[in-house]
Amino acid sequence: MKAMRQNDRWRWLTAGAVAVCLLAFALLTGLLAWQGMRAFWPQPVDRYQLRQPDGALVTLLGETVEKTCLSQQADGMEERQRGAMTRYLIKTGNRDVAAPDFRVILSREPLNTTRPKGVMVLQRRSGGDALGWFVELRENGEVLTARDGDALLRQRLEQVHALLRQASRIRGADMVRINSQIRALEVQADTQRSAGAFSLQAQSQYQANRAALQRRFNESGAQLATLQQEIDRDALILRDAQGRDRVIPLAQIVEAWYPNAMSLGEKWRHFMRQIWHFVSDNPATGQSERGAFPAIFGTVLMVLLMSIVVMPLGVIAAVWLHEYAGRNALTRLVRIAVVNLAGVPSIVYGVFGLGFFVWLVGGTLDQLFFARALPAPTFGTPGLLWAALTLALLTLPVVIVATEEGLSRIPDSLRQGSLALGATRAETLWHVVLPMALPAMLTGLILAVARAAGETAPLMLVGVVKMAPELPVDAVYPWLHLDRKFMHLGFQIYDLAFQSPNVEADRPLVYATALLLVLIILSLNLVAMGLRHRLRERYRLLTQ
Repeated sequence: MKAMRQNDRWRWLTAGAVAVCLLAFALLTGLLAWQGMRAFWPQPVDRYQLRQPDGALVTLLGETVEKTCLSQQADGMEERQRGAMTRYLIKTGNRDVAAPDFRVILSREPLNTTRPKGVMVLQRRSGGDALGWFVELRENGEVLTARDGDALLRQRLEQVHALLRQASRIRGADMVRINSQIRALEVQADTQRSAGAFSLQAQSQYQANRAALQRRFNESGAQLATLQQEIDRDALILRDAQGRDRVIPLAQIVEAWYPNAMSLGEKWRHFMRQIWHFVSDNPATGQSERGAFPAIFGTVLMVLLMSIVVMPLGVIAAVWLHEYAGRNALTRLVRIAVVNLAGVPSIVYGVFGLGFFVWLVGGTLDQLFFARALPAPTFGTPGLLWAALTLALLTLPVVIVATEEGLSRIPDSLRQGSLALGATRAETLWHVVLPMALPAMLTGLILAVARAAGETAPLMLVGVVKMAPELPVDAVYPWLHLDRKFMHLGFQIYDLAFQSPNVEADRPLVYATALLLVLIILSLNLVAMGLRHRLRERYRLLTQ
């Protein structure tokens, strides 16, 4: 009975610890969602009328972010300043003409505020939101007249967005592909010259091919220039709170809405569109300054490459330690080294990756295979490949320990039975031991992904950047460019939180990006956990 009571006590402690962990994760996710989703919900816009000390009336337009009552008085304040005051934090927007985005107002009396229905908010590709009243649309300086100005604005915005997508496709696919073909043709010609095989026929063929490619490039450039003229044709006139009319090109506008006149259904549709813009837009192409698609793509691709590298190395090391290596001083030394590697700070791995992978291995590859491109480095500079290898080295101890733990759970009777039936040791390992150890391998993969996806410090040294002009995957051969730099959600969180010139305005995006990173890690782990569960059920009877 005493033993049963002790077992019950440990069960309750275990259940309580699991419940606390789940509650902490739920609270963390809820906090990130509550703070992050505010960036996408249409907030009402208030108009403040303030009386200056000289009697002048000032109009201020913005979103009331925070309203706090200050009842504490400082000892050094003058008598006329004592008393309860209200602190207003207002997001005014219009960063390009009225920086910064936020204004702080202290007042002892309630301010005169209204919420005019006609206030428009413009989400721009750069410069933050613009707030004001819609005046008119202009095409090449001429005023456009229509019965429904809002419908005309939506129609013109859709046309401009279609032209922008077409221009981005020409700039990012056609012209890049032609440039790649021209470079490959020049490298082939240089190789023939160095080998003494650049005959008159080869020279004539090179000149003809290069002229054809240059003609195609010029045609794409002319088409791009024509599209740019059409894109820059339309502009919107917005009147700000001070009554000044501002000309805003439609090419700079992502979306326009009237927050004070929107119904609940319209707000929800706007909310979903903003989330879609956030996860699908690319700030490098000017689609939106808050797009996170390149960072999502870079994070997932780096984790996949890291998993492809770390799993074979970790499994081979664990199999050697458990199945082949004896109990000797070398084995004990290797196990101690694995345990110590698991405790090394991640920034040390970043320094090692920069020195060994980038400078030594990458520099050697440039000398051997890309000498004609020097002194411009190809692989001798931080990139996606070196980031994946660095994180593979960082997570290698986790995979080794988890795989070896799984191998130790397999009964020796299964190995002996396989050997007794005539199988070799390698066949026993391949057909019996490793399939049954797959759940443990996937456990190691889950732990490796959870650690690698959230690392930021080593990536800052071996390949991650704030803004990557191109994705590591495109339509240009060899399609997957391991030498390119990439964007990462962890670094984007760091940049928005500490390096942004408008930290207060970008704070909701910090929470939204952190929530996105948590969801991506959770999704990758759930996939691995599902595979582990299926394999565990398949081999459960064999281990009993």
